Amino acid sequence: MQLIAHLEKKMPQEAHSKTLTEKIRLGELFTVDCPSRDVLKHVTSLWGVLCLISLRDGTLRFSELRRKASGVSEKMLAQTLKRLEEDGFVRRFSHQVVPPYVEYSLTLLGREVSDQIAMLSDWIELNLWRVMESRREKGVV
Repeated sequence: MQLIAHLEKKMPQEAHSKTLTEKIRLGELFTVDCPSRDVLKHVTSLWGVLCLISLRDGTLRFSELRRKASGVSEKMLAQTLKRLEEDGFVRRFSHQVVPPYVEYSLTLLGREVSDQIAMLSDWIELNLWRVMESRREKGVV
């Protein structure tokens, strides 16, 4: 509870009065220069989602993340992790040993957003049969 009060003090006054859903309804997310667009893009990209969910289990090395998110290229994974780090969701720790290696973990902010992403992912998994049924009815699959 103290954390929420602390965070609310740091938020701009106008942010207190509107949820993301309300902002979307008002069209603020649809403006070109809205910074939440980039954050939304980072956390809802396929690789962003897989990284955030993978890191919920704890700290992982780059190679472990790459194995978990099968199909991702090294370049795309590195870009995704860099964006998530810049947004404050992921912490990067470089070990200065030979050979060097890097580990990634969720920050408090990353844990919060990963909770939301996990709920969406769970919903998709639980309702995938309905989506696939709809595709079959439309001749897509």
